Amino acid sequence: MICHVDMDAFFAAVEQLDDPSLAGKCVIIGGVSDRGVVAAASYEARQFGVRSAMPVFQAKKRCPEGVFLRPRHGRYKQVSERVMDVLGTFSPVLEQVSIDEAYLDLAGCEGLFGPYVRIGAAIKDKIRREVGLSCSVGIAPLKFLAKIASDMDKPDGLRVIPVEEVQDLINALPVSKVPGVGPVTAKALERMGIRFLGDARRVDLNLLVSRLGRFGYRLHELSAGIDRSRVIPVHAVKSISSEETLESDTMEMRVLENLLLKHAEDVGRQVRKKKVMAKTVFIKLKDSDFKQITRQAQLAEPSQTAEIIYRAAVELLRACGLQKPVRLAGLGVSDLVSSDTPVQQSLFEASGFEASGNEFSRKAMKKWEQVGETVDAIAERFGPGAVQKARLCEDGKRSPRNLTPVNATQTRRPLDPSRIRRNKP
Repeated sequence: MICHVDMDAFFAAVEQLDDPSLAGKCVIIGGVSDRGVVAAASYEARQFGVRSAMPVFQAKKRCPEGVFLRPRHGRYKQVSERVMDVLGTFSPVLEQVSIDEAYLDLAGCEGLFGPYVRIGAAIKDKIRREVGLSCSVGIAPLKFLAKIASDMDKPDGLRVIPVEEVQDLINALPVSKVPGVGPVTAKALERMGIRFLGDARRVDLNLLVSRLGRFGYRLHELSAGIDRSRVIPVHAVKSISSEETLESDTMEMRVLENLLLKHAEDVGRQVRKKKVMAKTVFIKLKDSDFKQITRQAQLAEPSQTAEIIYRAAVELLRACGLQKPVRLAGLGVSDLVSSDTPVQQSLFEASGFEASGNEFSRKAMKKWEQVGETVDAIAERFGPGAVQKARLCEDGKRSPRNLTPVNATQTRRPLDPSRIRRNKP
């Protein structure tokens, strides 16, 4: 049996958790600008027809009383990690597929936790007690059915599909509910007389393959109750990135460089947390005509330092020769290797934090790595916004919402500047 856990309205729920005054309100994540899109909406907002990927200006028309907030991805990642820690106490075979959902292989878990319905209830209860959020749980013999089951009674749902009910459920399952079947595929299947998944079992396999390609094989197997998918505990991370749509189009380099600096800090923090180093830095820009521009460059040697990632990104930005204002800017790294990978040492080392262009001495890189580790430690205690580069601070102020310790239930006072130790340069 496989369990699928899906957090309920995750981004909005985290905001309501951190700010109890938002409980019961229409919380919409996606920013305050009309140019953005909805990233998530609370169930209260969904009653007004607000959905993910909807333009913010349209969401405001449908839900004028909605509370519109900018996303806090760093905070969501922290809460997600706590959820995954809880899930790991039920099964060692855990596959996280997104920031707010995961699969568990429950083989052998009955002996420890009892019947599957009791396991599902225990998962929900422990997440609520230790994280403060609700989730929906689906348990089924097949992986794709577990995902479908978790969506049946949302929010705060629990559905267990026993083996003897699998084929009846498949026969009555609309093909649009099958993972991998989008609107175009659903229409193609309907033209073939396939409205429910069970209908695919009666269609010739060669016809399905000729119309759907390799997916035809999978659809035919799913219709017969066969799913070869397994819970895979580890996925190799191929790239890490961060991007943001600007409130207004701009060609001002200072604004774009600050945005890249912000993304470099976020990406650097993720890279260090995953204990990897990046060999390639890339930027992504989208101009006012929605034309996308991407550029990438190899680093002199693998790095996990935000300062090095940022300087490489700035060089790529300046080399673009922008012709039109930019509406979206992003930064990412790829070609990731383990942080334990040996690095070729230089015979001639500079001192301090100095760098020539994008070339850092090993000593300088080490110092920047120590800065990153220190910032990570502070962020772990007080949240991602507790400390940041001065040029990223607006009016010299920090948001008090980001100064709450991750596991605390009450807000701490900001750090007293007089207590901060200042070392000589």
